[in-house]
Amino acid sequence: MARFPILLVIPVAVFGLLAGLFMAGMLRDDPDALPSTLVGRQAPALMLGPLPPTPPLADGDLRTGAPVVVNFWASWCPPCRAEHPLLEELAATGVPVLGINYKDTPAKAAAFLAELGNPYARLGEDPQGRAGLDWGLYGVPETFVIGPDGTVLLRIAGPVTRQNLTEQIAPALAGAAGR
Repeated sequence: MARFPILLVIPVAVFGLLAGLFMAGMLRDDPDALPSTLVGRQAPALMLGPLPPTPPLADGDLRTGAPVVVNFWASWCPPCRAEHPLLEELAATGVPVLGINYKDTPAKAAAFLAELGNPYARLGEDPQGRAGLDWGLYGVPETFVIGPDGTVLLRIAGPVTRQNLTEQIAPALAGAAGR
């Protein structure tokens, strides 16, 4: 008879623990944000192949004394197509947008840019995804704001949207430019 209350308490305790974990997850600042260990650290070194028509993207392009945006993209990626007009808009403001073509072919990447326009000041290709691993990519698109000294200030996992452009990227760029 003494076992009966214990058997009732265990499921209630497990349910309470799970409910607490779910509640803690829902109360996070941004439940959609994926954590990045790069924020606050130096951007990983880049060793990429060139991808015409822009000049090749090199490691020094991340440490120019001015903030830059690094965008990982691919021609086979529908969200990359959706975010493209916003990247062009950002580039038109004078912010250098650096593109890394991820696990793609040069011909398909060139066709994508010929069709939609080229917002990238410099381009590099990452056909095997090695740079993506170094940067901790979950997939494409992903966008990073890099400070003047090469420090990663912000990471956007998923497509750039009007909301994260105005509420996250623009303030990060403005803050970095004022340093």
